[in-house]
Amino acid sequence: MTNKVKVGSEGFEAYAKRALARARKLDRRERIKPEIRITFEDPLAMVEVLTAERLRLLKQVRTRSQSISALAASLKRDPKSVRRDVVKLERAGVVRTREEVNPGHGRARIVEPIAREYHLMVVL
Repeated sequence: MTNKVKVGSEGFEAYAKRALARARKLDRRERIKPEIRITFEDPLAMVEVLTAERLRLLKQVRTRSQSISALAASLKRDPKSVRRDVVKLERAGVVRTREEVNPGHGRARIVEPIAREYHLMVVL
């Protein structure tokens, strides 16, 4: 798991500026710190994925990995809604899931964070 993920909405200009700066560092043979960055096309797309309920879910998962049913119970939400939210967050690259054998009950889908810390940024 990485330490930090930057999630934001910056636009093409910011991306190009960042890519150019990294290319210059590579030309000078400087070391580039690895980072994970998830960028949305515009702020509305970001807000569509990172709703208040999904941010609560992310905050809960950040402390420890949990099954979808355990998350639903701790958040006092319907398991189907939590499952839908986990799918959205996983598609956006904010969390990941894995299956685990749940003795006597089949399989459980475990939700894990991809980082210990998330930085949310919006540029209007």
